Amino acid sequence: MIPSAFEYHRPGDLASAIGLLTDHGDEARVIAGGHSLIPMMKLRMAAVGHLVDLQAVAELKGITVEGGRVTIGAMVTQAELIGHEGLARAVPLLREAALQIADPQVRYVGTVGGNVANGDPGNDMPGLMQCLGASFTLVGPGGTREVAARGFYHGLYATERADDEILTRITLPVAAGGYAYEKQKRKIGDYATAAAAVLLTKSGGKVASASIATTNLSDVPVWSEAAAAALVGSDCGAAAVKAAVAAMLGDIDPQKDNRGPIEFKRHVAGVILGRAIARAWARA
Repeated sequence: MIPSAFEYHRPGDLASAIGLLTDHGDEARVIAGGHSLIPMMKLRMAAVGHLVDLQAVAELKGITVEGGRVTIGAMVTQAELIGHEGLARAVPLLREAALQIADPQVRYVGTVGGNVANGDPGNDMPGLMQCLGASFTLVGPGGTREVAARGFYHGLYATERADDEILTRITLPVAAGGYAYEKQKRKIGDYATAAAAVLLTKSGGKVASASIATTNLSDVPVWSEAAAAALVGSDCGAAAVKAAVAAMLGDIDPQKDNRGPIEFKRHVAGVILGRAIARAWARA
């Protein structure tokens, strides 16, 4: 199908972009990589009177690793994230997950900010950012505010970001220790049937800290504090992994769709998390 008529804007700075959102209100939408919004416009599922393209806004680009903190501009592409060696050393989990997103054609255009800001539970980055303890910087006519990734998602395509705000950057701590991102999908380029991100540290042969998040197993990404707690203090043996999987299964709420029935998704989720924990522990 062909989208309905719209006006196209390409602001050169952040202030101009926010001004366009303020001027046009509900009729305006920002576009980053466009992999979510353009298909919805073509299917007439999204009516956009004014499309605000962020490609020319230099303030939204760039990656810095400094002082134990990582800052990623919202318009950084998945390919740029994969190719940044400093970022790969500081947070290797990001590269591992990004390499599993769609295909190279998508990764060269799709942005990190668009992936996290859209509120699509099938996207890989939202759960990953929750696992990593990231925060998002939102800028709008009322100023700038920081929102934790773990409090950003409210429901299907519903987030903390207001319509006149733009997500400008993502900030997260350097992530030491064992890590893994495991994903099961029907084919290359598809959303996950289930995916799990695991980050843990080891001390004295025991799990000292852990963080676990899942993708596409609820209408929001699920950071499972209970699953992580089940691992802390253990030797990451079979009993601890079983307890972590059981805790995670208590936190998710998958729905039947073309990727399978609910019980199948719950089974896959358990298998995927078990694999992710094992790989993270081996790397710790």
